[in-house]
Amino acid sequence: MFYILLFGLQMTNLKRISVAELLHDYAKGQRNFKEVDLSGADLFECDLQGINLQGSDLSQAYLPYANLSRANLQNVNLQGADLSHIRMQFANLNQANLQQANLQRGDLWYSQLDAANLSDCDLQSADLRYATFIKANLTNANLSHSKLEQTKLIEANLKRCNLERSQSANLEGAIVDESTIFPDGHRQSP
Repeated sequence: MFYILLFGLQMTNLKRISVAELLHDYAKGQRNFKEVDLSGADLFECDLQGINLQGSDLSQAYLPYANLSRANLQNVNLQGADLSHIRMQFANLNQANLQQANLQRGDLWYSQLDAANLSDCDLQSADLRYATFIKANLTNANLSHSKLEQTKLIEANLKRCNLERSQSANLEGAIVDESTIFPDGHRQSP
């Protein structure tokens, strides 16, 4: 039996499954893999569109170039995961733990990351157009060169966040301070 503490809530009874079992069952049409333990799993280039991993542990997982579009990743632990170049369009990542995750060049347009923890996360050159980060924690995150057109950052914590050369950032309603690095030409309102 595995126990995980995520956002102050204890998650119990996570079932450990192998990558081979996941891929086998997914290929047979199963999409519901709620509350499974895939921590440290190697899912490089895996196509898992529409999968439901709600409440699962994928901490330290290796997922570069994977496709998790339209996935339910609500309350998932992805702390320290390598998600570079991932496709996660229209994914539900609300309340997910993405601390110290690598999302460089990730494609997350139209994804939901409300109340997610992305502190110390690397989102450099990520496509975040039309994504929502309402009340998300982006403290010390790197969003340099990211695409932020129509991205909702209302009440998102952007303290110590690097937004240098990010495109089309609308920081209205976001929490910023003197440690926030703004995009070129953007000045903090007095």
